[in-house]
Amino acid sequence: MPKKNRVAIYEALFKDGVLVAEKNMTMEKHAETEVPNLHVVKALMSLKSRGYVKEQFAWRHYYWYLTNEGIQYLRDFLHLPPEIVPSTLKRQVRSETARPRGRETQSRPQGGDDRRAYRTGAPGADKKADSGAGATAPGDIQFRGGFGGGFGRGKPAASDE
Repeated sequence: MPKKNRVAIYEALFKDGVLVAEKNMTMEKHAETEVPNLHVVKALMSLKSRGYVKEQFAWRHYYWYLTNEGIQYLRDFLHLPPEIVPSTLKRQVRSETARPRGRETQSRPQGGDDRRAYRTGAPGADKKADSGAGATAPGDIQFRGGFGGGFGRGKPAASDE
């Protein structure tokens, strides 16, 4: 594998902190880097054997995550300063305007809360009196035969006796 391919793979891995590759060794190019998919898979398998990445595999895709030792190794290999970190270690800056706000309490009608009305049932209904064994009248329960009437073996053969 040419060194420029290995450097491109390592740069993509260090930039994001993760890398995904399909388990298709005959693909011409990897989706994120412009190197053959075989080179990506084999380079990251090499990093995995040295303990620099963790590997997950699901649905014909490899998922590699950098470990702390892997971050240090790639910093040394790519000659990067310690201030540069993968994007998985960077804090997301959240603005106050992006956060969704809840509804104001004054805008709801004070009389009937939908959840409370659902839980309490119809007005005048007594939930505790209607629950328990024997809550229905004995004539209300019906036991009817099921479809086919058995275990699926068919009807017994007619005998001439």
